Amino acid sequence: MSDKREHVRTPFVCRIKIGHETLGDLEAKTRDISDGGVFVSLEPEQMPPIGTVVVGQVQGLAEEAPQLRMEVVRIESEGVGLRFLD
Repeated sequence: MSDKREHVRTPFVCRIKIGHETLGDLEAKTRDISDGGVFVSLEPEQMPPIGTVVVGQVQGLAEEAPQLRMEVVRIESEGVGLRFLD
């Protein structure tokens, strides 16, 4: 099976806060990142449905990171793929 991804993924682990007005806030870890989005490791009960728009913010930096709007575009047993909207 060929990989049809537009952007190359790079392994990258950091803490990220994911927020949604009805789902609330949760902290998770990233698995990889690309120019188009990020994969976030989540437990099955934490996964929002495809199409959900969330706000993500990297945690643990010396300065406060910007908040980015992202859309859930893929769900796997290990987490969700989020596409950057901003």
